[in-house]
Amino acid sequence: MAVSRRRRLTAAAVVAATVALTAGLATGCDSVDKALDCVHTADSIADNVTGLQQAVENAANDPTRADDSLNAIEKNLDKIGDKTDHTDVNKAVDDVKKAVDNVRTAIRNGDRTPDLNPVTDAAGELTKVCTK
Repeated sequence: MAVSRRRRLTAAAVVAATVALTAGLATGCDSVDKALDCVHTADSIADNVTGLQQAVENAANDPTRADDSLNAIEKNLDKIGDKTDHTDVNKAVDDVKKAVDNVRTAIRNGDRTPDLNPVTDAAGELTKVCTK
């Protein structure tokens, strides 16, 4: 009878350890998935910034391209913001949004060559915090 009880305790311990390990792995994978989503989206934003630079250079030919690029950046920022509660990532997202808003305002005010450096810098910072 003592052997049977020991087996049940051992089996219960194995089940408890398995559940704890599985929960830990699931949580770890969730963190990894969020980080990968952040990196992929930050990479998309970098591509959008390149598109924005080209659109601003060609604004005389097609002024709507810059607005489309700004919209694409904002859409990708929303993806990151919805998936993370990381303070540094959220601050970087806010910084990119502010820089995008400033470029949008400059274009609406007739600036044909708005300063894109703040957008580029903020997007670079976002990429950096996503990879930490």
